[in-house]
Amino acid sequence: MVDKLHEYEGLMGRIHGVRDAIRERWSVWKEWKNSLNLDQGLEGLRHHLRGPPKLERTLDDYSHIYRKKTRAELVRVSAAVMGIEFSYAAETAFVSPTLLKIGVDHQHMTLVWALSPLVGFFVTPILGSMSDRCRLKYGRRRPFILLLALGVLIGLILVPNGEHVGYLFGDMPFRTNETIPLGHRTTAKLPEEVTLESVERASSHSWGIFFTILGTVLLDFDADACQSPARAYLLDVTVPEDHAKGLSTFTIMAGLGGFMGYGLGGINWDATSLGIMLGGHVHATFTLITIIFIVCVICTITSFKEIPLQLLERDQYRQMNEPKALEEVQGTEKQDERDKIIPDESKTYGALNTEHETDSLQTETQLSDHSEEPISEGSHVNYGFDDIESEANHKATLKEYLLSIVYMPRSLRQVCLTNLFCWMAHVCYSLYFTDFVGEAVFGGNPRAPADTDERELYEEGVRFGCWGMSMYSLSCSCYSLIIERLIQRFRARKVYIYGLLFYSVGMLLMALTKHPVGVIIFSWAAGVMYSTLFTMPYLLIAHYHASSTFALTTEGNAVSGGFVRGLGTDVAIVSSMVFLAQFLLSCCLGTIVSFTGTTAAVIYVASILALCGAASATRIMYLDL
Repeated sequence: MVDKLHEYEGLMGRIHGVRDAIRERWSVWKEWKNSLNLDQGLEGLRHHLRGPPKLERTLDDYSHIYRKKTRAELVRVSAAVMGIEFSYAAETAFVSPTLLKIGVDHQHMTLVWALSPLVGFFVTPILGSMSDRCRLKYGRRRPFILLLALGVLIGLILVPNGEHVGYLFGDMPFRTNETIPLGHRTTAKLPEEVTLESVERASSHSWGIFFTILGTVLLDFDADACQSPARAYLLDVTVPEDHAKGLSTFTIMAGLGGFMGYGLGGINWDATSLGIMLGGHVHATFTLITIIFIVCVICTITSFKEIPLQLLERDQYRQMNEPKALEEVQGTEKQDERDKIIPDESKTYGALNTEHETDSLQTETQLSDHSEEPISEGSHVNYGFDDIESEANHKATLKEYLLSIVYMPRSLRQVCLTNLFCWMAHVCYSLYFTDFVGEAVFGGNPRAPADTDERELYEEGVRFGCWGMSMYSLSCSCYSLIIERLIQRFRARKVYIYGLLFYSVGMLLMALTKHPVGVIIFSWAAGVMYSTLFTMPYLLIAHYHASSTFALTTEGNAVSGGFVRGLGTDVAIVSSMVFLAQFLLSCCLGTIVSFTGTTAAVIYVASILALCGAASATRIMYLDL
């Protein structure tokens, strides 16, 4: 309208418009200046400049929870996973080569990867249950994000510096007077009369290996575990209509983090002044990633204020007793008015979804009503607490949440099984990929002496593998941009199954070709898998909680309620499959590589496991997705 008017008025019209805008700003400034209370001095001026507190910073106003979020806001909420993927990129690209270089063989290296999942498989669901019952004033998810981010930070410091810390604790690089190289610490060639075996016997890296493994365990466990509260936080602060968009944004940020993280690893920092200043290729990569990780976590935890659990329970008690009071005062003919008091959004952020046995009408409305009803002023998200038995103000205990880990409905068990196969297929690629490229594709040897052709080929392969993993992360972001539309057009079932089949075929072709071009091209299939892993299971869980439906009757009708389930708990349970997958693979992949004599075996295993995941995905309960 204004542009049309300017077309008719020409340049003079635009000048008058600018003049009016300046006048308006001048009058606003004069009004603000006249309202200054100079009698109170600097303190009064400071309060005036601060202005009234924002609504979102007041104690009882959490209106930001109920509104739809913009893409920029979802990006900020998801920033933490970008930092996590930066860290994960450094871990997957450099931990295996680092362990091999300081003297850990293939079979024992794979066992190192079993330590973190052994802890994470049991601890992560418990942390999820604790987050559902966290009573800190800062919320339920953000304290756990901070705690686990601290573990990631310690791991990022220890992994590249573990060998040097070992020297401080008494490790001896060598016990002879000869200048003998070992691994990546020196660049001189071995004397002809000295063998590599004699060097290994002459040196001691026990403390260095210990601190490197400790950093690996902390980095691996905390990076994977931190994703659960970060994802639950995203689902908590968004309305159901934003869940698919939010999860796709979450995955896009993860893909971008991996893309840039692996890209940093693919740069030859030894040839740059910054790399020399920071201590070499590995140290430069980890230093930059550590800074980026800190910034990303800060962006997320300062994005949106969470509703403390005390307010959720207070709201639960109020909404549970208001209908009873209305029935006593107004009679049963006012039943419809009571339904309007309870906003539908209060049923969708699942911390609990239990059966209200005395009110069949409320059970029916859970299945049929949607979120078109406006939210009453002063209401809060109940995270599913509105369906508690009306006889008492029941509060779900930590014990009930822990029992929900063991006693799961069949729908969640099937999602967990599918996610287990998917993570096993992806872990084969992610944890051992750079080693596969360095040995099977480039023909290098990580145990060869420094400055030999085999050693240089291996290190070149590791750097090239970083670019391959960077391509997989980029494809993850690209696929995440369209996965929401694919689900809308083809439904979730087809998107889930065919995504896994696509990855299976890609890994098979990569293992068969063993060519650098194949490494780049077929790595894009891994991005489709990773996007599917980050989106589909959690979209299903959010949908189960939003509809309060975890089972179907034999006739195909939804069974609503009857389950004490927490959103944070269920997200953590499904996420913990990565630990079980990593533990199982760590126990057997070393033996498989030793038996076959090639690291290409792990890529063949990835293809087979993805096929099993596609078969399992056919049995998932998709409801109306």
